[in-house]
Amino acid sequence: MNEPYERLVQSLKSLPGLGYRSAEKIALHLLVEKPEHAKELVEKVSVAKETLGACRVCGNLTDQELCKICASDEREDDRLCLVESVTDLFAMEKAGVFRGKYHILMGKLSPVKGVGPEQLNIANLRERLASGKFEEVILALSNDMEGEATCHYLKNEVFQNENLKVTRIGFGLPSGGGITYADQNTLENALQSRKILDP
Repeated sequence: MNEPYERLVQSLKSLPGLGYRSAEKIALHLLVEKPEHAKELVEKVSVAKETLGACRVCGNLTDQELCKICASDEREDDRLCLVESVTDLFAMEKAGVFRGKYHILMGKLSPVKGVGPEQLNIANLRERLASGKFEEVILALSNDMEGEATCHYLKNEVFQNENLKVTRIGFGLPSGGGITYADQNTLENALQSRKILDP
């Protein structure tokens, strides 16, 4: 197999959810079956990369200073849902089960991977909480050891306001699982069955 083709396949294979066969199928589609799609794809990726960035408040993907959720007057201003990634926020929005505001942590604590509090979007979270407008913070983090550790760190080190209700999404998510691929019913059940996070 020629080198440029193999490099393309390997590059596609590095994308989430793609194995070698899927990457090869996409490569052949772009090079042989629909070469006009290749140019269009490159242009759209370039435009998106140049025009999209993080919302200065929550970290969501946006082409403005504020994302549509943060800028909306129709969202509940007193509830804040913490998620690990933009992907998780998209999953929650697609399911339509939450009408408050979000904050994206950009990951979770993982000493093994060298991810500490400094690598997460916590400083901005402290600023938002200092406003005092939030009555409840919902921790919608993965149901695994790193997610649990992150929840307890936030509870002990960040949520200092005694009047702030801190809850953790409940059952419905499999052990070790996150919210990105959960269906609407699972997410709705997880939110409805949230419980107060113990210290």
